[in-house]
Amino acid sequence: MTQDMGESGGPLYLTTREVAGLLRVKERKVYDLAAAGEIPHRRITGKLLFPRSEIHAWIEGGHTAPAAAGAAAEGPRPAVLAGSHDPLLDWAVREAECGLATLLNGSHDGLDAFAEGRAALAGLHIPEDRNGAAGMGWNIRSVEARGLGGCVLIGWAARARGLLLARGTGAEVRRLADLRGRRIVLRQPGAGAATLMQRLLAEAGLGPADFTAAAGLARTESDAAAAVASGEAEAALGIEAMARQFDLPFRPLVAERFDLLVDRRAFFTPPVQRLMAFARGPRLAEKAAAMGGYDLSGLGAVRWLSP
Repeated sequence: MTQDMGESGGPLYLTTREVAGLLRVKERKVYDLAAAGEIPHRRITGKLLFPRSEIHAWIEGGHTAPAAAGAAAEGPRPAVLAGSHDPLLDWAVREAECGLATLLNGSHDGLDAFAEGRAALAGLHIPEDRNGAAGMGWNIRSVEARGLGGCVLIGWAARARGLLLARGTGAEVRRLADLRGRRIVLRQPGAGAATLMQRLLAEAGLGPADFTAAAGLARTESDAAAAVASGEAEAALGIEAMARQFDLPFRPLVAERFDLLVDRRAFFTPPVQRLMAFARGPRLAEKAAAMGGYDLSGLGAVRWLSP
């Protein structure tokens, strides 16, 4: 079907497939949005068409579609990446020169910042209930519970997480139960690693009285590794990449998912687009391989889309 062309040379109306490509979702999701009246559209002779100008206004937040429950305050979000610290993501933000500021104080803090409109993105690795043979869940139910609208959860990486051990203790600590009586550096409340550590210790039958907490808290993955490497602690829950960087023994425990929660309007802004474009390039894959403990096979995949 030949379509009238706008002043910019593009078609006045987009097809379902074109809108799906623009939003980077499956066509089925576009049909669902139209059925719910959440996206501008026209139905002509049984065919769905989407006014190009209205779709771009909707993406930018200018269209008066029904407000989703839990949506953040009106107005553009600051170009801030909140949430959990990931060394690979931290490196990518700097190397991409994307202009994003970082406010990294744990997954739960990042989710709060995102829900309050104080960040355009949030890095999350929140452990959830085990799902049978599929193992532990990550992030999706935690985000769903906030009732957020106008956002998408995008895969960043799967990371090998386990015990970072002081040199010389590798032969003595093979499992969590072997931490009994040892000095452990803990993460700050609200960090995904802190939530996971509490769960794993409980499963191993360990409580706070069974180990000594090192002075201070590790607020980043590198802080946790540095505390063990310097002798401040005998063990920490950390990621394989940091064990390699600090030359520490590593005992893998879980493969966790690190995702990016992104505001839909902010996704199309230059800072986020520059970061995502850099992430699709060869340098990120090379860096991940050099750091170790990363699986990037799910990078960029839509893990959840707000209703």
